[in-house]
Amino acid sequence: MSDLNEGSEVFSKRVKAGKRTYFFDVKETKSGEYYITLTESKKRFNGESGKFFFEKHKIFIYKEDFGKFKAGLGEVLDYIQVNQGFDEEYDRYSDTDEDDE
Repeated sequence: MSDLNEGSEVFSKRVKAGKRTYFFDVKETKSGEYYITLTESKKRFNGESGKFFFEKHKIFIYKEDFGKFKAGLGEVLDYIQVNQGFDEEYDRYSDTDEDDE
């Protein structure tokens, strides 16, 4: 799967959530297959340098796993909705913080 390193971006969706930003990126391999990268980016402060930086965590979701990933995510969200609830329209974060990557 060395062609994943050369993936070209096809589509991207950024979701800002407070100090975290999530990126859902659709990329294409050299052979034309789509895959997803899901990146969590958090703004952090480095006490030694006195500067802010972005800590990133990335996972890859491959085309052959899309169905299972979607089903698993749906099951987890349904469980939380039934047992604790959440308001899909609620947004406690301000859209004015442009410093998030």
